[in-house]
Amino acid sequence: MSTSFTYGNRKEGAVAPDALVRFVTEGELKAGAGGNGVIIQEKIDERLRSMYAKGLFQGRAEQAEAIATFGLIEAATVIAVGFVPGSGSDGLRLAAAAAARAVKSIRAKHVELSIHETALGGDIATLGASAAAQAITEGLILALHDRQPLKKETATRFHPAQVDYIAEAALTTGSSEEWLSGIARGRIVAGSVAYARDLTNLPGNDLTPERLAFHAEELAGELELDIEVIDEWTAAEQGMGALLGVGQGSVNPPRMIVLHYNGAPDSDEVWGLIGKGITFDTGGISLKRAPGMEEMISDMGGAAAVLGAVRAIAELKTEVNVVAVIPAAENMPSDRAFKPGDVLRTMSGYTVEVVNTDAEGRIVLADGLTTAIRRGATKLIDVATLTGAIMIALGYEATGALTNNEDLMAEVMEASRLAGERIWEMPAYPEFRKMLNSDAADLKNGGNKYGAASAAGLFIGHFAEGLPWVHLDIGGSAWIERARSWEPKGATGVMVRTLVALLERQV
Repeated sequence: MSTSFTYGNRKEGAVAPDALVRFVTEGELKAGAGGNGVIIQEKIDERLRSMYAKGLFQGRAEQAEAIATFGLIEAATVIAVGFVPGSGSDGLRLAAAAAARAVKSIRAKHVELSIHETALGGDIATLGASAAAQAITEGLILALHDRQPLKKETATRFHPAQVDYIAEAALTTGSSEEWLSGIARGRIVAGSVAYARDLTNLPGNDLTPERLAFHAEELAGELELDIEVIDEWTAAEQGMGALLGVGQGSVNPPRMIVLHYNGAPDSDEVWGLIGKGITFDTGGISLKRAPGMEEMISDMGGAAAVLGAVRAIAELKTEVNVVAVIPAAENMPSDRAFKPGDVLRTMSGYTVEVVNTDAEGRIVLADGLTTAIRRGATKLIDVATLTGAIMIALGYEATGALTNNEDLMAEVMEASRLAGERIWEMPAYPEFRKMLNSDAADLKNGGNKYGAASAAGLFIGHFAEGLPWVHLDIGGSAWIERARSWEPKGATGVMVRTLVALLERQV
């Protein structure tokens, strides 16, 4: 992200911005002239209140209006953005995202964003200046980061060259250091979400398991992290029958990718982050139907989220230990592919009867969890585009979660609240686990269609070896069909910010 961000008071004689962004509340619009003071400038205020009276601009969340100033103020355009006081970090992100879309529509290269006590003072005081600055920065960056198509004529993303956060005279909350710290954190976290999005949007003929390992190696090199890339021969030596079974149908062999981040060398606690890395999923022998199969490039969204989170915590130098594990494979139909009725022996020694080759993610994650445990993980979080069933329950609106430890789940839920990424806990009833009982092996990889999201998660939990574990099913939230707020059409990079918030709270 090449946008320059600054914070401070407006300097005398500074170059006028192309656009001035002002968050505006409904209360300010309701007030008559002189009622609650000036919003921007008297004539511009009249225009805004006229629009309010006509129902055109109500100061509500995600509303934004670009208004030409005709020399009334230095900026050529005012962008009025609706803001709801008391909406906290989510409200600030939404408003910043709406502002970003309006900035993009007029191609403004230099933007001033007014940090005004009237609209924002209460929320800034509640959140703290650093958290407020982070939320605004995330909203601006993420709303401008969309999917870049691969075309003959290379497209470039629009972004403003400069964004100045201007502290208005009445602002009494937060020091300059707090604001600059929040901006810096927002840039790192949003940049890591953008990294996860770009990785997920790569086409399947580019992002094979080996290429995913290459991207992980590049990241490890940039961040000076230790990395292991386990190829198919070493995987066989280590008994990774689950990973090898899923990947055996493809000409592109599987990889087990392991990154180590040691930010707290004196601590015995190690977080295991395991991300499903199915770089393309045809369903295998249990072939998916053709319509929509192209979206299965997103079946490694969990891997992207884990890599994005590692990127952020390493750049933030978070005092925490992490072993990040990505079981990567292509699930393809061929004369070599695994079949319904096969029995696979996992790295842990447990055997799995395959009843549906399109339920492959949980199988590779079995070896992923064991890999993390054998490398010292004491707590486990897996992230996976695991089921269509979670979309039946939650649509595109939330990530489903399952756990064997309610204390850890409470930490994850609080992190998701701070990040503004919705998570809904699914039930882990023993009846769902019984659906996985098998006559041919220790367990099977599917039951029936009822309660399938919970049963799928409990399959993974079988391999947690009693350690605290949370499963995050991003089957509906990792890829969306139309843009919303700060998320573009396609890959969303969901759960990066939640994982970062979770790990940072362990300091």
